[in-house]
Amino acid sequence: QVQLVESGGGLAQAGGSLRLSCAASGRTFSSYAMGWFRQAPGKERDVVAAISAGGRNTYYADSVKGRFTISRDNAKNTMYLQMNSLEPEDTAVYFCASATVAFATSRAINYNHWGQGTQVTISS
Repeated sequence: QVQLVESGGGLAQAGGSLRLSCAASGRTFSSYAMGWFRQAPGKERDVVAAISAGGRNTYYADSVKGRFTISRDNAKNTMYLQMNSLEPEDTAVYFCASATVAFATSRAINYNHWGQGTQVTISS
C-alpha cells in the first residue's frame, strides 16, 4: 500500500519561505515521477510542480516559476518543495502525488496516489 505523507506546512509572512516534504512508502519511489498540487478554498486542485523519476526534469506552473523549487532524494524516498518569496495567493492545501509514469507530468490524470495534504497560509 502506497503512503504519501506531507509535512512542513504552516503559517508564513509574505516574502518568507517554507519547505514542504513528502515521505513515500510502499512503492519503488525512484521509478515514478512525483508532483505537488495545491487547492485553495473554492478553487480546483492545480499542479504546482512536477519532477521526473530520476529527478533530472522538472515542470513548474507559471505562477511559481522562479520562486519554488522541486527536488527529490530517491535514497530517502522523499520529495521536497522549497517555496521562497511567498505570496498570499500561495495560500492553499498542498498535496504531494505519485505518478503512473516516469516523466515529469502536470496532468492530474497521470497521478494515482495522493497524500492527505498540508495547509500553507501566507499572511500579507
